[in-house]
Amino acid sequence: MPRPANESAADPGRRCKVLVLACGALAKEITEINQANHWNAFDIHCIPAKYHNYPEKIPGLVRDNLRRFKSEYEKIFVAFGDCGTGGLLDKVLDEEAVERLPGAHCYAFFAGLKQFDDLHEEEIGTFYFTDFFVRHFENIMIKPYGLGNPVIKQMMFNNYKRVVYLAQNPTAELKQKARQHAAYLGLDYVYKYTGYGELETKLSQLVEVQCG
Repeated sequence: MPRPANESAADPGRRCKVLVLACGALAKEITEINQANHWNAFDIHCIPAKYHNYPEKIPGLVRDNLRRFKSEYEKIFVAFGDCGTGGLLDKVLDEEAVERLPGAHCYAFFAGLKQFDDLHEEEIGTFYFTDFFVRHFENIMIKPYGLGNPVIKQMMFNNYKRVVYLAQNPTAELKQKARQHAAYLGLDYVYKYTGYGELETKLSQLVEVQCG
């Protein structure tokens, strides 16, 4: 079931009928944003982050959830990037008249679209980490793709030059792990603090428009 965000932005007694349908990779960040802003403005329902490894399934899952919840909410906002669907997610959202976060992936809207484009132009062979990625590196990269096999790892990352860690709420442990993961992949390491970027901006706008 959807779970409520933390506490109200404009009116502590008011509950808005808004749902944020989110990628599970963003669940922690959305919760942290809610807590920092003392919101109780919307509910959150997450689709498991494991589907990043099966992007062809994301559009159908999002459509199913939109249709499941649309009668219960005045507005639904989708907290996903394109996430490798090749525009198929946007096709679903156009059909359902629902808005999503800007950008191709979560690291794009965390960095900000302009900064992300600059990073990509600076070095096209860049692999991106976020807090979620650093935390779950083994389960979302090593195990699914068989990176314990040096031959597979070399094949997958032969054209990459560096890792850029776009950090949302980093700890010393996360920074250390990010360096270790980059070394494991045999790539140079760059650290950039982004905070929550356009994720927080879009959620703030959602709260202001719907519940302000």
